[in-house]
Amino acid sequence: MKKATVLEQVTTPDGSVQALVERDGHYMIWVNGRELMSTRHAFSEEQLGIVGCQPLQSRKRASVLIGGLGLGFTLRAALSTVRSDAKVVVAELMPEVVTWNRNPAYPLASAALADPRVEVALGDVAALIARSTARFDAILLDADNETTAMNTAGNTALYQSAGLARITRALKPQGTVVYWSVGDDPALVKRLMSAGFTVESRRVPKYDAGQGGKRPSPNPSPNPRPSGGHHVLIIGTLGAKAEAGR
Repeated sequence: MKKATVLEQVTTPDGSVQALVERDGHYMIWVNGRELMSTRHAFSEEQLGIVGCQPLQSRKRASVLIGGLGLGFTLRAALSTVRSDAKVVVAELMPEVVTWNRNPAYPLASAALADPRVEVALGDVAALIARSTARFDAILLDADNETTAMNTAGNTALYQSAGLARITRALKPQGTVVYWSVGDDPALVKRLMSAGFTVESRRVPKYDAGQGGKRPSPNPSPNPRPSGGHHVLIIGTLGAKAEAGR
């Protein structure tokens, strides 16, 4: 295996070192030397975008919020799923991450970010949710509750009852929130149900064996070959109970 090359680096507000790294033709984001995400294992992040946006495939002027740009996996998948008149807002705390993705020298998300349906909102996704009312049809969150190095206090609150109340207010009727998680989270499921959501936990593979270790396609495969372990998508959909409490 070739030596990893640090291409870009920035210090986050909490003092962590976040870096864009390349090795063997794959790109990764590291935090304090730990791999946070990689183009080698992107399938579950793509599924976050696909699963969250599938109910919106025929929805006119759908509005989607993605919490965190990362390497653009979820954004590209969402754009491949929603209509041409949709709006996809990406909330990203670190402006440098947006710059890395926009750099055409790196095969990341420059094309997706240039899509006229995309709006980049620099700042904390929790703050954006807190100031939104009946704005989004779907909210997709991959600031995982077990990845504490990348969480702000606001992001952590999105997993608690007060944060769920803000998410409920930010969603349109029958809206959906999807959380990406490294594993099952029964406590979050319970809190979502208490907040009035119908909840499903869905295991998804870390990557598609059909990609053969290649970088993810701009158009995610509709017929994946699961491989390499699983992550979990926790899907909450507002129903009659949540609507009655608005």
